[in-house]
Amino acid sequence: MEILDNDLNAEVIGFGALNVDKLCSVENIVGADEESFIKSETSTPGGSAANTIVGLARLGIDTSIIGKIAEDEDGDLIEYNLAINGVYTNNLIYSESGSTGKCLGFVDNEGERCLYINPGVNDEIQIDEINPMNIMRCKIMHYTSFVGDSFKTQIELLEKLSHDTVLSFDPGMLYVQKGFHELKPILERTNVLLINESELRLLCNDSDAPVNELVVGFLDLGIETIVVKQGSKGVYAINNSKQCQVGAFNCDVVDTTGAGDSFNSGFLYSYLKGYDLEKSCRIANWVASKAIEGFGMEKFPSLKELEDFF
Repeated sequence: MEILDNDLNAEVIGFGALNVDKLCSVENIVGADEESFIKSETSTPGGSAANTIVGLARLGIDTSIIGKIAEDEDGDLIEYNLAINGVYTNNLIYSESGSTGKCLGFVDNEGERCLYINPGVNDEIQIDEINPMNIMRCKIMHYTSFVGDSFKTQIELLEKLSHDTVLSFDPGMLYVQKGFHELKPILERTNVLLINESELRLLCNDSDAPVNELVVGFLDLGIETIVVKQGSKGVYAINNSKQCQVGAFNCDVVDTTGAGDSFNSGFLYSYLKGYDLEKSCRIANWVASKAIEGFGMEKFPSLKELEDFF
C-alpha cells in the first residue's frame, strides 16, 4: 500500500462519519412483523463524506477527510480504502478504544434501501483533535452528518475555516430532523447546499410548494448555490444568476446507497473546474448514474471515464 505524504494539501476535505457499510441484498424491504430473506452480503467502506471524497479522488482531485476510526478490522478497512483511492490520510483520528462505525443496510431488487447506523467512535471527535494547519488551504470543506456530538465539533470548526474556503453541506435526513434552528449556524456559513427533495421539504415543513419556491429562503440566508437532488427526476439547482432543471441518466440500478454522495463528487468536481450550473448538474447526474450500477464505491467512475463520456 502506498503511503501518502501527509504534508500535501487537499483541495477538498470531507468532515463526516466513517462507516463500514454491511449491505444485504434482499428480495424486498419488509415492514413490521413481515419476513424476507438475505440473498447475499457484502462489506464495503462508506460514510457519506467518505463516499464523496473517494469519488472526487477518482476524478483526480486531491482530497482528505476528517473522521475517527478505532483500531479494529473495520478501521483498517476504511484506512486502506482511502489510501488505495488516493485520499490523504493526514486528517484521520485514531481511537485507542471503542469500535469503528458501522452501517447495516438492506437493498432490494429495485436498488432501494433502508439503513441502520451504529456510530461507534464517530461521535467522539473533539475540536482539539483536528490539526488546523491541515485545513487552512483547502478550497472546499464538505460537511455531512453524524449521529451524535461530533455535530457540535463541526460548528466549532467553522470559526477556524479560512474565509476563502467554500463550505459545501449535505445535511442528510439525520441533520434535517434536527430542524432549521439547530442547523442555522452551519447553513449561515454554507456556500453550496446539496440536499434531496424529501429533506428540503422536511426542513421547510412544506410538502406541497414547488421546489423553486422552497429554496428562496436559503438564497436569502446567503447560500450561493442550492442543489436539490430528485432521484429519477434528476436535479433542480439555482444560484444568484441562474436556475436549471436537469434530467437523470438511464442506467441499470443495483444499489442507490451512494447515489447522492457520488452526485456530490461530480458536482464539486465541476464547481472546482468553474463549469456553469447546468453542466455541473449534468456531470453530477452522470457520475451518480455510474455509481448506482454497483454496490458501495465499486462503480464510482474515473476521470478518464468522465472525459471519455463528455
